[in-house]
Amino acid sequence: MIDKKPHYITTTLPYVNADPHIGFAFELVEADAIARYRRLMGHEVFFNTGTDEHGQKIAEKADQEDIPRQVYVDQYANKFAKLKDALNLSFDNFIRTSALEHQVAAQTIWKKCRDKGDIYKKSYKGLYCVGDEMFLRENDLVDGHCPNHPNVDPVEIEEENYFFKLSNYQKQLEEYLSDPTRTLSEAYRKWALEFVSDGLEDLSISRNKSRLDWGIPVPDDNEQVMYVWFDALTNYISTLGWPNDIEGKFEKFWIEGETLQLAGKDQVRFQSIIWQAMLMSADIKQTDKIVYHGFINSGGQKMSKSLGNVISPYELVEKYGTEATRYLLLRHVHPSEDTDITSERLDEWYTANLVNGLGNLVARVMKMAEIHLEEPVVRPEATDLPDEYTNAFANFNLQQAGDYIWLLIGKLDERIATEEPFKLVKIESEKAKTIIRELVQEIYIIARLLNPIMPETCRIIKEAVLANKKPTNLFNRLDV
Repeated sequence: MIDKKPHYITTTLPYVNADPHIGFAFELVEADAIARYRRLMGHEVFFNTGTDEHGQKIAEKADQEDIPRQVYVDQYANKFAKLKDALNLSFDNFIRTSALEHQVAAQTIWKKCRDKGDIYKKSYKGLYCVGDEMFLRENDLVDGHCPNHPNVDPVEIEEENYFFKLSNYQKQLEEYLSDPTRTLSEAYRKWALEFVSDGLEDLSISRNKSRLDWGIPVPDDNEQVMYVWFDALTNYISTLGWPNDIEGKFEKFWIEGETLQLAGKDQVRFQSIIWQAMLMSADIKQTDKIVYHGFINSGGQKMSKSLGNVISPYELVEKYGTEATRYLLLRHVHPSEDTDITSERLDEWYTANLVNGLGNLVARVMKMAEIHLEEPVVRPEATDLPDEYTNAFANFNLQQAGDYIWLLIGKLDERIATEEPFKLVKIESEKAKTIIRELVQEIYIIARLLNPIMPETCRIIKEAVLANKKPTNLFNRLDV
């Protein structure tokens, strides 16, 4: 019997101190393609994304620009929300951590952890990384700096904060991370397991309002606000209506369903360790699977606002279109390792695989059908999807799924070159028409496989087949 349990899929929440970049766009379209695939397979899906809107960096940026904090985050949240149309995303909710319902959820999980005895207050002195908005352990430092922000000196801070007893969950986290199905890829799971096994220190989870006042208030303490990570991580369940769950979404998708989270590799500590420990403390089910991906590098360098080499997804859409942007990210960005991208490589992939590949194939086949077939071909009956394709999605390797589709495209091109139905039709008309019908049916099957990756292209090809018409150019040449 096929498992049809509900599926919950979420991205991380981008920090709204800068415009959207291609790295997060990849995470979005990856999650969207998986959500669309699982809907095709008959699952009820809840797909979540949103924005992380509290913390020191945002407060400082808003103050520098002399904009009220809420106005500042509203402006940036809107830029991320508009990616829904730009990238043709099918998410079910866009959660904002400045929303009242999220604040209630964050304060509720705080109280649950506190009532469990896992939150206490103490004075603390340590090195603080503003970039990650967290205190650093001695063995975190690389040449005296945070490994994620090597060009910024950590700041020594001493103040009284609330702490979460992360150390209480070392054994449970080791058990969680010892399960190889919990995180993909294996390297990131092992890194998290080694980090936990080295010994966990309790985590500072609040900031004094005298130093930072842009955050969710700590319950029953007017002098403290929540540490941005403790606040933001709760979005994964606040988006489902937790703790009230009036509509039953939390019970259906988080408790009874299968939960999947996508995250960048720099998120391993936060998602695999801190968030899972919070869930353990609050007696809530842990995330079933976390899929980590590498970074997209621009011009051989990791993208960085300070380097000025960040690629905007809106610029890609303007140049290539929505469907091609989805294709370029999903087929040509490695699912777990870092990927180098340049404008030259993007142009090459677009021209070779979309203009001269898929677009040219569909145009040639449908032009032959339009001229030589008296009526549209019979739509192929739905059959089980090929194992190569379903296995790729099961392993969250959408690059592999795309490779399989383009293998089929290549085979159709070879068949046309070998059998030459456009010539044969003048000699053996019926035999040529049979070949053309078979080619059209194969085009329709390819369209089905494209659905999660390029949903609009799927629709256009299907409509062309059923109308027996050559579609208008799917992909325009870059020099036009």
